Amino acid sequence: MIDKDDLRASVGAGILTEAQAASLKALADSRRGARENLEPGDEPFELFRGFNEIFIVVGLAILTSGWIGVVTFSTIDSSDIRNSLIYSGLLGAVIIWLLSEYFVRRRRMVAPAIALSLMFAANAGYGFAGGLAEIFMVAQGDNSSLALPFILATAAMLAYWYRFRVPFALAIIAVMAFGVSILIAGNSNGAPSTTRDLFLLSADGPFALITLGIGIVVFAIAMAFDMSDPHRVTRRAANGFWLHVVAAPALVNTLALSLLESSGAWSDTVLIAVMSLFALVAIIIDRRSFLIAAISYIVVLSSTVFDGEGAVFTVLLLGAFLVFLGARWESIRAHLLRALPDFIPKHRLPPSV
Repeated sequence: MIDKDDLRASVGAGILTEAQAASLKALADSRRGARENLEPGDEPFELFRGFNEIFIVVGLAILTSGWIGVVTFSTIDSSDIRNSLIYSGLLGAVIIWLLSEYFVRRRRMVAPAIALSLMFAANAGYGFAGGLAEIFMVAQGDNSSLALPFILATAAMLAYWYRFRVPFALAIIAVMAFGVSILIAGNSNGAPSTTRDLFLLSADGPFALITLGIGIVVFAIAMAFDMSDPHRVTRRAANGFWLHVVAAPALVNTLALSLLESSGAWSDTVLIAVMSLFALVAIIIDRRSFLIAAISYIVVLSSTVFDGEGAVFTVLLLGAFLVFLGARWESIRAHLLRALPDFIPKHRLPPSV
């Protein structure tokens, strides 16, 4: 066990530089903070570190409500609504940025970081849309003027993440990029008639293909973060987690719903095979979010394809399977990793216990 005195001695002996010693200490603190209360093999997951963070989030929520009221009344009384929206958006962005400098960069708080990320994204979208979009055209169902404002809002959110490195902000960026892509496609091909058109490959328009493509890209970025930190002791692992939360529904929803809508007798078998594949991928990469998305569609499958007692027993067996898997996750994963071929970079996956 290397302590602070060992690090100081290493610097004094010329084995480490001061910068290297500081980086090593930061890594040790990060690893200890992420793993000290977890069972071996469990995923680090953190929404808040104490009730004080919840207290601050409540304060931020009340502050936001008051700010929305002030902006609303000032906009109504303004003779130039467009400029009023631009100024209020810029002022709101500056306030959120300054709050983030304190609560995120200085205090390293988790829950306020998530709240401030959401506030900044909403403020950027509201400010750019209100200042650049044609409001009367949007009110009549013409969204052609919304693409540029939301592209700028996504870019602003990317700048926010680059400055503060809030993992949750990456999920927001992925969702905003998805929204921009759908807006651009809708301007060219017409808006999707229902939400299901976003996931049905058989529907008119490219929306399901866009959803699938966004899911693949986000999954690839998430895996890049994960494989750069296989022991999951740095913020890169948290980046990967939140990106998986976005990628899993995009991938699973598109494939599962499209197969579920198919009338072919083969589609049910293929759907079960696809869901099983997602479950295997989730276990191998050690990300339970993928498995949760897959399981939700197996439940849909059981209630749609099977009737009466068949559906009841399927759900019962599924619940037993989840309980068993939760109890034996690491053992099953260890067997799967040993069965993988050698060309797969297993050293860049989380190690099995």
